[in-house]
Amino acid sequence: MSNIKGRLKGKLTESELKEVQSQQEKVNSILVEIGYIESRKHALLHDLADTNEVVNNTKKVLNDKYGSINVNMTTGEWTKEEKDVDN
Repeated sequence: MSNIKGRLKGKLTESELKEVQSQQEKVNSILVEIGYIESRKHALLHDLADTNEVVNNTKKVLNDKYGSINVNMTTGEWTKEEKDVDN
C-alpha cells in the first residue's frame, strides 16, 4: 500500500465496492419509497379536499333545514347553537 492517497487512479477492493454498492442501493430504495409516499400523500390531499367539499355541501343542506345546530355524531341528536337560541 504505497502512498494510495497520492495516486490519480485506482480501484476499490471487491469488499469495499460491495459495501459502497450496498449502501447506494439502500439510499436508492429509500428515495423510491419516499417518492411513493409523497405521491400517495398528494392523492390523499386531493381526496381530503373532495371530501371536505361534500361535507360543506351537507352542512349547508342541514343548515338550510335546521338552522345552526350541533350534532351528536353517535346518536344523531342535535341542539341549536347558542347564537341561534334567541332567534
